[in-house]
Amino acid sequence: MKTVTIYTDGACSGNPGPGGWGAILEWNGVEKELSGGEAHTTNNRMELTGVISALGKLREPCRVELYTDSKYVCDAVMKRWVYGWRAKGWVKADKKPALNVDLWEQLLPLLEYHEVHWHWVKGHAENAKNNRCDALAVAQSKNFKE
Repeated sequence: MKTVTIYTDGACSGNPGPGGWGAILEWNGVEKELSGGEAHTTNNRMELTGVISALGKLREPCRVELYTDSKYVCDAVMKRWVYGWRAKGWVKADKKPALNVDLWEQLLPLLEYHEVHWHWVKGHAENAKNNRCDALAVAQSKNFKE
């Protein structure tokens, strides 16, 4: 099984507002940058979209070392909250509806297909690849500003 390293980040100007996401995929010494955005979104939606978009580019099951500065995405998966939300009909422990269900429903099959190892990194800090993903995300978000 190939091991791919992925870095992702999301950004939003306002929350909601125009947003973007960025990702870097690394395999066998080759890097590929991906990015995109939306006119009206949230930071968490962009964080999720970055992860989904990057994992979706992999053409075969891979071992993935995934680096993100999103506590929302990382904790929801690593602490297994998202699986509980799904089991309870997308209702959280506080009885409120889970947010971003459409994106979680896209992510969960990808997590079953790939062997994903999650790494949380501090945002806007020393991690050059996370900073590059942030720059990609911010640039995309600016495409949607009026």
